Amino acid sequence: MKKRILVVDDERGIIETLSGILEDEGYQTFQAEDAEKALKILEKEDIDLILLDVWLPGISGIDTIKLIKERYQDIPVIMISGHGNVEIAVQAIKLGAFDFLEKPLSIERVILSVERALQFKLLERENINLRSSLIKKYELIGSSNVMKNIKRQIELIAKGDSRVLIFGESGTGKELVARAIHSLSERCNASFVEVNCAAIPQELIESELFGHEKGAFTGAIDKKIGKFELADGGTLFLDEIGDMSFLTQAKLLRVIETQKFQRVGGTKDIKVSVRIISATNKDLSEEIKKGNFREDLYYRLNVVPIYLPPLRERKEDIPELINCFISEYVMEKGWKNKTLTERAIKILQDYDWPGNVRELKNAVERLMIMTLSDVIDIDDIERVGIVRKEFSGESYFQYNSLKEARDAFERDFILKKLKDNNWNMTKTAELIGIERSNLYKKIKSLGIPLPKDFSEN
Repeated sequence: MKKRILVVDDERGIIETLSGILEDEGYQTFQAEDAEKALKILEKEDIDLILLDVWLPGISGIDTIKLIKERYQDIPVIMISGHGNVEIAVQAIKLGAFDFLEKPLSIERVILSVERALQFKLLERENINLRSSLIKKYELIGSSNVMKNIKRQIELIAKGDSRVLIFGESGTGKELVARAIHSLSERCNASFVEVNCAAIPQELIESELFGHEKGAFTGAIDKKIGKFELADGGTLFLDEIGDMSFLTQAKLLRVIETQKFQRVGGTKDIKVSVRIISATNKDLSEEIKKGNFREDLYYRLNVVPIYLPPLRERKEDIPELINCFISEYVMEKGWKNKTLTERAIKILQDYDWPGNVRELKNAVERLMIMTLSDVIDIDDIERVGIVRKEFSGESYFQYNSLKEARDAFERDFILKKLKDNNWNMTKTAELIGIERSNLYKKIKSLGIPLPKDFSEN
């Protein structure tokens, strides 16, 4: 599809010349001699780029770009002037103009500026889409009251710039909370930099945080920029802060207090603007009593605390999480979509998930890989070793009547036989000793789900 360019100039000769050049380059053009006509075209047409003269009758080009940027912020504007000066050019750029061209116009310069402006627009849209996909990827899933409360806290915390300390067991999604705070804050366009304090050897953590100069120690063959510098203007997420060495804690405290630091082996003070969000799965109060964590650093980091509950305390979110993970694997890995029966979901909800959301996500991935059928049921969960019956609460003794227990047994038995025989109705009916028509009635009455690609056989 041709890119659509609006040319706005009070000189008919300039309009026709520019339109001819652009159409020869494969663009579609629209023409306007004044701002009023240009704005009417913008209301009716999807325009990709505007070439706008500074000197127009009625509303000036400078006032016109103000109106355009208020209403159509994503359309790049290239300003043109026959009486250009530095002040007007600076004003136009400040108002959002992509470029400023002076008459007499160079054909090569016009084409190059147009190409760059359209490329910039494309990259800007790709960036917006990428950010949207990243936000979705790191979205907090769950509609329980607990999660609603956490999301409200995040919205409030994001508005400020205070340091945050996130508490919670491993696998609960502490990084997701940190990213959510960053994405809703005024620092969202800057970097989000993560440091796992438990994964980095203690002798390297200082270099990782603050960087080092060439030759600062054995192996320092080049200068290295630390995480604090990389996060300048943005957010630094210190995960597993409870595992940071006592010596590094002292240096971190000093950076928080002075807002400056030196690279390892350096003598120059470096000042940065960084919001620190920390997370831990440890009880830092106990760590302070044991002498493993500095009390003064704890109070510096714990300005705004957030407690992230384990999955066992918000089991009502499990079905939503399962559906989210399945959709993610279908979209990102191209796997065939699968569904879980209500009984399978109930078993997963009854389990306590000591590994929390991370363990649940791994379980869903394993089920997607190991289950050939489109429908995942209890026997699939047991077969791949995710949850055993004795721990799931799934037992025929849980039913209140003989009919309920019998129906549950028949359902499990028939479903397993159907899967064993690749959903061949005739073969399954013969194997279990009933008529094919009765098998269909059983499937319907017991609510056994058929695969999406099922066909009569």
